[in-house]
Amino acid sequence: MSDELEIKELEEVVVRFSGDSGDGMQLAGNIFSTVSATVGNSISTFPDYPADIRAPQGSLTGVSGFQVHIGAGQVYTPGDLCDVLVAMNAAALKTQYRYAKTGAAIIIDTDSFGPKDLEKAAFKTTDYLGEMGIDPDRVIACPISQMVKDCLADSGMDVKAMMKCRNMFALGLVCWLFDRDLDVAFNYLKEKFAKKAGVAEANIKVIKAGYDYGHNTHSSVANVYRIETKNKVPGRYMDITGNKATAYGFIAAAEKAGLKLYLGSYPITPATDVLHELSKHKSLGVTTVQCEDEIAGCASALGASFAGALGVTSTSGPGICLKSEAMNLAVIMELPLVVLDVQRGGPATGLPTKSEQTDLLQCLFGRNGESPMPVIAATSPTDCFDAAYQASKMALEHMTPVILMTDAFIANGSSAFKLPDLATYPSINPPYVPEELKGKWAPYLRDEKTKVRYWAVPGREGFAHILGGLEKDNQTGAISTNPENHDLMTRLRKEKVDKIPVPDLEVLGDKDDADLLIVGFGGTFGHLHAAMDEMRASGKKVAMAHFKFINPLPKNTAEVLMKYKKVVVAEQNMGQLASWLRMKVDGFVPYQFNQVKGQPFVITELVKAFEDILKK
Repeated sequence: MSDELEIKELEEVVVRFSGDSGDGMQLAGNIFSTVSATVGNSISTFPDYPADIRAPQGSLTGVSGFQVHIGAGQVYTPGDLCDVLVAMNAAALKTQYRYAKTGAAIIIDTDSFGPKDLEKAAFKTTDYLGEMGIDPDRVIACPISQMVKDCLADSGMDVKAMMKCRNMFALGLVCWLFDRDLDVAFNYLKEKFAKKAGVAEANIKVIKAGYDYGHNTHSSVANVYRIETKNKVPGRYMDITGNKATAYGFIAAAEKAGLKLYLGSYPITPATDVLHELSKHKSLGVTTVQCEDEIAGCASALGASFAGALGVTSTSGPGICLKSEAMNLAVIMELPLVVLDVQRGGPATGLPTKSEQTDLLQCLFGRNGESPMPVIAATSPTDCFDAAYQASKMALEHMTPVILMTDAFIANGSSAFKLPDLATYPSINPPYVPEELKGKWAPYLRDEKTKVRYWAVPGREGFAHILGGLEKDNQTGAISTNPENHDLMTRLRKEKVDKIPVPDLEVLGDKDDADLLIVGFGGTFGHLHAAMDEMRASGKKVAMAHFKFINPLPKNTAEVLMKYKKVVVAEQNMGQLASWLRMKVDGFVPYQFNQVKGQPFVITELVKAFEDILKK
C-alpha cells in the first residue's frame, strides 16, 4: 500500500458481487467473507442464487448475487443496500443496481457491456449509465476480461478457462478497496484447488492483478478503507454457512451421546449441502445414504434410530410433505429422529433458491392423527450449530421425532463462527431401559415423571421387541384397538412433548417499558434486531422477543406477550406464527407484518411499518 494513500476507518460496509451464474460470484463473495472473518470482523452474508438451473448467458434471469456485510462490531444482517456493487455484465448492473446505495461505488467489466450484452439486458441505448441514472463518477469502469487475458497470456490456458478467473480480478480490486490481507485468499484457493495447482496459481495471479490495478490507479471513485474489529474475543474462527454449521451440530451431538450418526436424505435445494458435508466425515462415525426418494430417506433414518443410532433426515418444504407418513411412524413408535427442514419458497416447487418461513404450520400439523412433534427454529447461520445439537438432544432424551427448521437465507448465508468447546455443551443421556426391568419390560413402559418410554437397543439380551405403525397397548405393547387405550396413548404422546423443558423467552431492548414488542421466529432474528436497534436509536421505546422453541413454547410466553400495549408479529409468511400464538395464548391479538417475497426483510421497510403501528 502506498504511503501517501490515506486509509480511512469505517464501522461497517456492504459489498455485493453480481454477475452471470457462471461468473463465480458465490466463490468471490465467500473468499472475501473468509478473509474478513479471519481478521475478526463480524460478517453476515446473503447468497442470492437465480432460480433457473442454467439461464442463458447474459440474461436478466441468470444473474447471481452474493452480498456481505462486514462490521467492526456486531452486524445482524447482510444489509439492505450495498456500498460497493460489483457488476460483471450488463444484466447484473440492470438487475442489481436497485440494491446499491445512492453514491455507492460500482465496479463493472466494460468488456461485458457490448451491443449484444446490452440487448440481452434490455437496455434501449448504448448509454447504459445515463439510461439508469448512474453518475459515471461513481463507476470504476475496468476492462476486466482483457486484463485477465493479458495476465494469463503465458499460462497455457484457453480463453474459456481464463474467463473463469474474472471473478478473482474483481475480488482483488475489492480487497484493495478494503485493505484486506491477500494471504488468506491465497491459502483458500490453494486448499480449494489442491489437486489442480495450475488453476490455483492462475487465480492467485489474477487476484494480485486486481489488487495491483486498484493500487496503481488509486481510483478517485473510492478511498481505501479499513474496518478494525472491536471487542475481539480470543479463539479460532471460521466463516461458516448455516448448512455446514447444522452438519457439525449433528456430528457434535452424536459424539456427545456416544452414538453413530446416520443421515438418510434425498437431494433437494437448499438442503443438499448438509448431505454433502456429512458425507465427508465417515472417520467421525457418520454414515450418509442418498436415497431414492424422500420417504425412503426418512424411513431409513428411522431404521437407524431403531438400531441405536442418531437418525437424521434432511429436506425442504416439498420433502416434508413426502416424508410425513414416515415422520408419523416415528411419532407412534416413539423413536428419536431429527427432521431438518431448510425452508424455501413455495407452494409446490415454487422458488427453489429463495427463502421463506412458510412451512411452520405444516411442521406443527402436517400429519394425520394427533401427532405432536417438537419444533425448533434456528436464528442465524452460526446458531444452526446449537440448534442442531439441541434438536438432537431433545430427540434422544425424549424419544420423539423433532423438526429443526432453518431457511435458505441462513442455510446459504454465513457468519464468523468461533469454534466451540464441546466440553462446555450439556450432556446427552438417552433413556436406555434399566437392566433391572429385564423380564418385566414392554416397549411402552415409561419414566413416570417425564412420560418418556425407555429405549431398548436391539442386541440386548432379554429386551427383544417389535414396534410398528399400529396402535399398541400401553402395558403390553401388543396391537390394540381399545378406545380407552388409544385415548390414553394419544394423551401420553402429547404430554411427553409438553413436558420437554425449553429456555424461557428472552426479551431484548426496552423490556421494562416498551411501547411496542416485536415478535418473530427463526432466521429473521437479525433483521428484526436491526430494526429494533434503529428505532431505539431514534428515541422509540421498543423491545423484541424471538422464538427459537416453537413447540413446546417457553413457559413464560403468555406472560411476555400480554405484558405490552402493542405487539407486532413479523414473519415471512401470511401469519403462521401469529396463528399459533393466538391458539396458545388466550386473548392475544397482535398486529402483523407479513411478506412473502422470497427475499430477506428490508430493515427500512420494517422500521416504517413498526413506526406506523406506534402512531395508531
